[in-house]
Amino acid sequence: MSSEQPKLNNSEVNNNSTSGESKTPPQPNPMASQPAPAPRNTEPDESDESRASGDVDFGQLLDQFEQEQATLEEGEVVRGTVVGLSERGVVIDFGYKSEGIVNPAEFTENGQLTVKAGDEVEVLVKSMETADGLPVLSRADAVRMKAWDDLEKAYRDGTNVKGRVIDRIKGGLRVDIDGIAAFLPGSQVDVRPVRNLDSLRNQIIEAKVIKLNRKRSNVVLSRKAVIEQENTGRKDQTLQQIEEDIVVEGQIKNLTDYGAFVDLGGVDGLLHVTDMSWGRLQNPNELFRVGDNIQVKVLKFDRERERVSLGYKQLLPDPWSSVEERFPVGTRVNGRVASVADYGAFVELENGVEGLVHVSEMSWSKRVKHPSKVVNPGDLVEVEVLSVDPRARRISLGMKQVQENPWQTLHERYQVGTRVHGRVRNLTDFGAFIEIEDGVDGLVHVSDISWSRRIKHPSEVLKKGQEIDAVITSIDSENRRLSLSIKDLEPNAWEKFTTEHKPGDVVHGKVARFANFGAFVELDDNLEGLCHISELSEERVAKPEDVVQLGQEMDFKILRIDPETKKIGLSARAVGKDEPIVDTKIYSSEAGGGMASLGELADFGLNKTDTDE
Repeated sequence: MSSEQPKLNNSEVNNNSTSGESKTPPQPNPMASQPAPAPRNTEPDESDESRASGDVDFGQLLDQFEQEQATLEEGEVVRGTVVGLSERGVVIDFGYKSEGIVNPAEFTENGQLTVKAGDEVEVLVKSMETADGLPVLSRADAVRMKAWDDLEKAYRDGTNVKGRVIDRIKGGLRVDIDGIAAFLPGSQVDVRPVRNLDSLRNQIIEAKVIKLNRKRSNVVLSRKAVIEQENTGRKDQTLQQIEEDIVVEGQIKNLTDYGAFVDLGGVDGLLHVTDMSWGRLQNPNELFRVGDNIQVKVLKFDRERERVSLGYKQLLPDPWSSVEERFPVGTRVNGRVASVADYGAFVELENGVEGLVHVSEMSWSKRVKHPSKVVNPGDLVEVEVLSVDPRARRISLGMKQVQENPWQTLHERYQVGTRVHGRVRNLTDFGAFIEIEDGVDGLVHVSDISWSRRIKHPSEVLKKGQEIDAVITSIDSENRRLSLSIKDLEPNAWEKFTTEHKPGDVVHGKVARFANFGAFVELDDNLEGLCHISELSEERVAKPEDVVQLGQEMDFKILRIDPETKKIGLSARAVGKDEPIVDTKIYSSEAGGGMASLGELADFGLNKTDTDE
């Protein structure tokens, strides 16, 4: 204090201090744009002294003011009034001998100041004395301290607090409560496990404080406790009202990959993803959001286990009920490929109605190894309805039906006897498939590969991918069959032989192979004849190889020529004899009366037991 301060009479101070009178401190300066004023002079001047009277004791006021100043401590939260804005910050009059300063950033949102002169705010005293004599205050610390006080009170009283979910962290969620970060464990988020915690991000939730340590800044919340408390009382009433097939209203509480949990009033029901839409739905998030109020139908209700199955699409018309009327067989429609499988592609014709294009119905010409080679999900395609089964909820579609069928015009391009050029596409036990144009294959049977050579498998003379010529022998457009022949590229050896030879003629041949009933002889013109075992020698022969050898060349007499079956019967023992040709011997059925035909070559190869094999 200044030395000029008048000394007060002790009796006066004591009397006034016990009188119980309380004087308010001076009002703050309302100027908002001026810089922070210098510390106020609290010493009374002579005019003040002269105004002192028996009614107002200046000494008492001075003593009271000093006592009030002494009670303010750093770290205390006080209420003050915004005086103005200076270069240093927001000026706050909080009843001290000088105003305090608050960093303007603590009152700024989106670049705008949120206070004005005259506003009352709570601030925390960070520093009472600074180098320039102005106390430093903090609005943010005051809010945080008040928040801690509120949290402690809520923890003691068991009341609820509200906060915003700001992030998902390991084990649960981080919740902001007036600047204080609290932890919400995943097990305390709901009464049921919540797999998609991200769905609660940025939501305002209500929870209970179940653990608090202010020194360690540790706050643990439970939203589950609040939900259980809210459900108490509503649950019994809801269970009494729920019945199957009724329509109820609820709120989406949680979304998962397989569906949504709907709060029906203290009881949660499961709305499975398959019951959300008649159409294809990949994720429930495409249709619903947490907090949505929706109407649903009770599909199943287990009262003992308190489980409720709900349906949303059941409130909408079933598109399959009238699908036959909208998509009759033969109709051509446009659709979008919904998915692709190994056996075909599913095409969405409208919401809730999909049909299958089997891989065999995708193209007339291309050999589709996998549907993904032709279409991809999302592609727009034109298809034709092949069949409709509303009960099984199936529609068969075709893509090739909207394209030109090369088999329908095959007769315009090819006739029987036409020589064609193609590529060996596939080999089987019974023949080779030759591609003569895109989408048109013909079959060369193993018996139509050669006139003379005995072929067990086409791979003996043909390779996959080999280009060859063939002759068309038959056309069946309706069944999409085309028969080809390679041997017909050469002159018909049979016709030539039968023209030049007759029974009784002697021909030269080579033993080509053995059968248990005789020997096959390779003749000129790439033909084969059969010499029965009884015609190999005058003597009785057990095995043909006892008389002749493979590759042995010798003469044979023709016993018989059968044009219908193309069989030639030969005899070695009749050569050089003038006895007439009489067909009186009865041979086994396999020997065919001593005759062999080209058609038998394949049969003999499958049924006989050759001595050379």
